[in-house]
Amino acid sequence: MPKDLKIFKYKSDAIEVHYDLKRCIHAAECVRGLPKVFDINRKPWINPELGTADEIAEVIRRCPSGALKFVNSDNTKQEELDYSGRVNVTLNGPLYIKGDITVVDKNGNELSHEGRIALCRCGASKNKPYCDNSHKEINFHD
Repeated sequence: MPKDLKIFKYKSDAIEVHYDLKRCIHAAECVRGLPKVFDINRKPWINPELGTADEIAEVIRRCPSGALKFVNSDNTKQEELDYSGRVNVTLNGPLYIKGDITVVDKNGNELSHEGRIALCRCGASKNKPYCDNSHKEINFHD
């Protein structure tokens, strides 16, 4: 696992939300999907007290980068992994991958075991192999 993780946790009685700052590519699925819980103009920007566990879980499952995860109050995991797998090539952006994914570095060390990730296609990410939105800074186009 990378040493410089920046994971923040926000907890209510029903659910705990984990936010990985380095993995977020600002797709805004959370903000559009449940703005009362995910509000970038508020500190802290995530308040799980303002939504139900089911509402929050549904929106988190839409996060294409896997930056958002959750654990229910009964310690159940966030979602069943889709073992069929799916790779979605976005226009001028990252590869969105869903499935049972293990990311391994060049030395064979497991970086993560995920259900959703966004991988860099442009080569400019400072968080390789993950996308960090650098494609926008370098004006990457297909």
